[in-house]
Amino acid sequence: MADLGVILGDLDAESRTLDDVVADLPASDWARATPAEGWTIAHQIAHLTWTDEKALIAAAHPEDWQAEVESLLTAGEHYVDEAAAEGAELPPVELLERWRAGRAQLAEALAAVPDGQKLPWYGPPMSAASMVTARLMETWAHGQDVYDALGLRHEPTARLWHIARFGTRTRDFAYLLNSLAPPTEEFRVELAAPDGTTWTFGPEDAEQKLTGSAVDFCLVITQRRHPADTDLVAQGADVEEWLTIAQAFAGPPGSGREAGQFA
Repeated sequence: MADLGVILGDLDAESRTLDDVVADLPASDWARATPAEGWTIAHQIAHLTWTDEKALIAAAHPEDWQAEVESLLTAGEHYVDEAAAEGAELPPVELLERWRAGRAQLAEALAAVPDGQKLPWYGPPMSAASMVTARLMETWAHGQDVYDALGLRHEPTARLWHIARFGTRTRDFAYLLNSLAPPTEEFRVELAAPDGTTWTFGPEDAEQKLTGSAVDFCLVITQRRHPADTDLVAQGADVEEWLTIAQAFAGPPGSGREAGQFA
């Protein structure tokens, strides 16, 4: 397991990589549609900015979290879309600077979280390391939408290990989100890493197994690709079901992507 400093470094690297992609875009490209229905590139960056700001409350001011939750309860079920739309209205230069400042503040706050302290969140409370991993996962996933919108290749890196591990650890969370009972037994997950090695999760003697590329697994658990459009191979009925509901991010069950959208 990577320590907090390592994951923070990987989050910074992933953020900077996406920053490099959008920083020099003309304003017209910030209004370009992404695969997420109704969301432009500006919406994607605005969402990352908004979520970083919420995570900063959880990390630096957990005593204010309950009030944050109560405010969302009165905001309606479309609060995420509405927050992204509000941020997307900012001039790109202003939005970019707000994202940069927010993620720097969040990194500093997360680095200062005492060992063993759990942070409140929209899903289950989590450690600082898990929160950083969740931010890495979201940055990579929403970055994927930006890459897809621009027709660019999203170069895979070893940073995907954190996301893949997070995807396996949130298996039961996805079942509960969909009002389903999680399987009682663990799965074996074997993934081809970007460097040609194999990442493994779960017991070696598990009866049910998932194999395929780490990239495709991360795309599925972040709902950026339909399982049918990946190289993932499920061995077992429960694993097949998991792929249809897998979700590493908090919030209500996502709609994912349609099969064939990226064929």
